Amino acid sequence: MKYQVGDDILVLHSNEEGKVIEIINDNMVLIEVRGVKFPAYMDQIDFPYFHRFTKKKVVEAPKPAPKQYADNIPKEKPTPNQIKVEDGVWLSFLPKFSYDEFDDEIVDYFKVYLVNKTDNAYKFSYRQQFANGTEGFGLDNEIHRFQDFYLHDVPFDDLSNNPAFIFEFSLVKPDKKKENYYETNVKLKGKQVFKRIEEMKEKNEPSISYQLFARYPEKKEDDRIEVSALAAKGYKVYDLSNIRQHLPQPRSVVDLHIEKLSNNWEQMSNLEILNIQLREFEKWYELAVAHHQATLIIIHGVGSGRLRDEIHDLLKVRKDVKTFINKYDARFGYGATEIFFQY
Repeated sequence: MKYQVGDDILVLHSNEEGKVIEIINDNMVLIEVRGVKFPAYMDQIDFPYFHRFTKKKVVEAPKPAPKQYADNIPKEKPTPNQIKVEDGVWLSFLPKFSYDEFDDEIVDYFKVYLVNKTDNAYKFSYRQQFANGTEGFGLDNEIHRFQDFYLHDVPFDDLSNNPAFIFEFSLVKPDKKKENYYETNVKLKGKQVFKRIEEMKEKNEPSISYQLFARYPEKKEDDRIEVSALAAKGYKVYDLSNIRQHLPQPRSVVDLHIEKLSNNWEQMSNLEILNIQLREFEKWYELAVAHHQATLIIIHGVGSGRLRDEIHDLLKVRKDVKTFINKYDARFGYGATEIFFQY
């Protein structure tokens, strides 16, 4: 290995000196220049000593500059990033490579970073969740404007569980024109990530990145209706504190088999059937939440697993869901998912 952690280096294209802070693989290192950390390929850097002794000397020596003392030199304010072009908030995965017994390059794990390329600071709540509903890593923190935030490491083998990276953002300095919070997520599948890694190698890019949002969303206009005027015209207006008594009764078990929902389902396409089933799921899910129901069982059947996967994807980003599980049950086999709520 040409470089070691702590070595002084020179960035060839800018002639700036820095240090090696981490060895990524045989071709790439993580360096720090003037307080900024970023990956660089071996052919983009060199030892500064070689540069100092091999640069051409000027024939006529310049006149000596007047002496400057350390106390008289103004202190330079540190800057998080040199380039400040707004480009949204991103989730970046920096792969760490090694070699197997056949000398093939493989990915051991990813270093996960939250990258803020906007002029706003954000509070964020982050959690990693797998396709089976189990929780991984979680963190609540803040990220400053135009800065990167290291989250954690993700083993490459975890991609086989189709992990989801779920975020809830809010502004550090609240703005009346902006939303109070914004939810978003990134879902990864092993085959897709492997393809992105190959593309990354071809383009000599250091990481794989997914944009979480381009701009923090504006607050939606308040479209509430003045209920007192409606009550004066004879419309029924209910007190929210007693709203539950006016709602339909919830169910503890909901069967989404299409033959239970429609009589002419045989003439429908698969997409039409799926839409009817998801609408029925949303209806009983919302009623369960409105009644503060503790649990709800959704019977989706086994089949191809398309309906189950769609429902699980919806549950992963719902704040009311504490957890959900699809395990063998004597009544439904593996064809049902039980949802546990939190309020």
